[in-house]
Amino acid sequence: MEKTWRWFGKNDKITLGMLKQIGVEGIVTALHDVPLGEIWTREKIRELREYIESFGMRWSVVESLPVVESIKYGGIDRDEQIERYKESLRNLAAEGIHTICYNFMPVLDWARTDLEHPNSNGTSNLYFSFSEFAYFDIHILKREGATEDWANFHIEGVERDILKEVEELKKHMTPEDDRKLVENIVIKTQGFVSGNFKEGEEHPIELFRKLLDLYKGIDKEQLRENMRYFLSAIMPTCEECGMFMCVHPDDPPYPILGLPRIVTNDEDINWFLNAVDNPHNGLTFCAGSLSAGAHNNVVELAHKYAKRTWFVHLRSCHIFDNGDFTEASHLGGRADVIELARIFEKTNPQLPMRVDHGMTMLGDEERGYNAGYSFLGRMFAMGQVQGIIATVDRELGIQK
Repeated sequence: MEKTWRWFGKNDKITLGMLKQIGVEGIVTALHDVPLGEIWTREKIRELREYIESFGMRWSVVESLPVVESIKYGGIDRDEQIERYKESLRNLAAEGIHTICYNFMPVLDWARTDLEHPNSNGTSNLYFSFSEFAYFDIHILKREGATEDWANFHIEGVERDILKEVEELKKHMTPEDDRKLVENIVIKTQGFVSGNFKEGEEHPIELFRKLLDLYKGIDKEQLRENMRYFLSAIMPTCEECGMFMCVHPDDPPYPILGLPRIVTNDEDINWFLNAVDNPHNGLTFCAGSLSAGAHNNVVELAHKYAKRTWFVHLRSCHIFDNGDFTEASHLGGRADVIELARIFEKTNPQLPMRVDHGMTMLGDEERGYNAGYSFLGRMFAMGQVQGIIATVDRELGIQK
C-alpha cells in the first residue's frame, strides 16, 4: 500500500520536509482555509498540489471535502450545495486528484472524551468513556431525551447501568472538569478540520444545540435516504471525472446524541454500497473506527469489502470489559492489522494507506499537535506498519 500521512496544510507543525525524511509517499489533506460549502477552485487546489509535489510527494487523497449539514439533513439549499460539491470534484480531477474520503456523520465527526489517557509505559492515547459522554449529553448539553436514550443504550455483551455511573460522576465533576470535557468532545477533536466548530469558539454548547435542532425528525431511514440522494446526484460527475468517493465509518460506531449513525457495521456498509451500486461509491476502511465496536469482526469486513475499498486507515482499538475503548498499539487491539495488510495487499497493493491516530509519546504532548495526530507516535506506528507490509509483500511475492 502507498504510505500516506494526514497533513493539515502549511500551518501544520509537522512539515512536509519532516514527512519526506520518514518515508511518507503520499499526502492526505484538504483546503482547510476554504469555508464550509464553498467551491474549491482549481487555482487553490493547484497551488497546494504543487507545494506538496515540490517535496517529492503527491496529494494522494482528499480528507475531507466536507459534506455540509444541509446535505445530510436535507435542507432547502441541498441541491445548490450538491452542485457546488460537484464543481469541487471537477476541479480536483482536473488537477489529478481522484480519491475523496468524506463522512456522513451528523454534527460531530469523531468523538473522544479523553485525549491524553495514560498508558502503563508512559505514553498516552485517545480514549472514549460512555459514562463521561453520557454525562456531557445529560448535564452539560442538557439535550432533550438524553436521559431516556442513555437508559436504553446497549453495548453488545456488556451489562452496565450508565445512568447510575453518570450520577456518580456528577458528584465529583468540577466546573474545570466540565470545561475540559467540552473542549475534548467539541473543540479539540473538531476545531482543526473543516467542521462546524473552530478553536476559540465562545459558545460551543449553544452552537451544538442549534446544530442538533436541524436534525429534529431525522431518523436512520431518512438519513440513509439523504445519503442515497447525495451519492446518486454526484455519481455521474464521479464517472465523468474518474473520482472515487470513500465514506469513513462512524466513530464511534454507535448512535449518539439522539442522532442516527448509518455507517457502523456490516449491514450499514452493505446498504450504502448497494443503494448506489457504482464502483465510484466506495469505502474508507478505517480499522480503528470499526474495531471500536464489539459488534464488528474487522477481518471479516475487510474480506467482504476489500474490492470496494479505495482508502485504508490502519489502526486498532482495544475495548475494555465495560465497553469503553482506547486506541491500541498498531500491533495490538482487536483490528488485527497484520491480517488486514495481507487482505488489502492481495486486493490492491497500490491502495493509499495511513496509520491514522497514534500514541502521544516522548514530548509530543508539548508540541501543540492536533489531537490524535502526534508526530513521534505516528512515526512509530508508521515504522511498525512499514515492517508489516514489507513482510506481507515477501510472503505474497509482491515486488515494489
